[in-house]
Amino acid sequence: MFDYAIRLEADDGQGVAVFCRDLQELNSYGEDEAHALREAVDAIETTLSLYVDQRRAIPPATPAEPGEHVIALPAVTVAKIHLWNEMVARGMRKADLCRLLGLKPVAVDRLVDFLHTSKIEQLEKALAAIGKRLRLILEVNHR
Repeated sequence: MFDYAIRLEADDGQGVAVFCRDLQELNSYGEDEAHALREAVDAIETTLSLYVDQRRAIPPATPAEPGEHVIALPAVTVAKIHLWNEMVARGMRKADLCRLLGLKPVAVDRLVDFLHTSKIEQLEKALAAIGKRLRLILEVNHR
């Protein structure tokens, strides 16, 4: 649902540019293809932060097209996306979540900050407070 497809394009000897159809604001690059792919998660998380700043829901990923690379996001990032999107859908503000969880604003800010590492247990608690349950599914990587 949030495994975003990215497109890499050579940038006239300057490296490799990274684009994402689902996150039009994403703009990143790498020295080469391998570096660009390593930087992709950070680029996506930085772009997701823009959605929070603008109080917009984060769009789901669409299926990859030929030539695109699929980026699997960390579980914590996916949990934050679900928390944020549910807050937007309910018209909740961070202050509402503070009251619901009995937390200080800085703690709630971190729960929806894609550039801050949160503990999965904190996200589980926040999701449970709004009636959601976090489940993880283990997939076999066939490389």
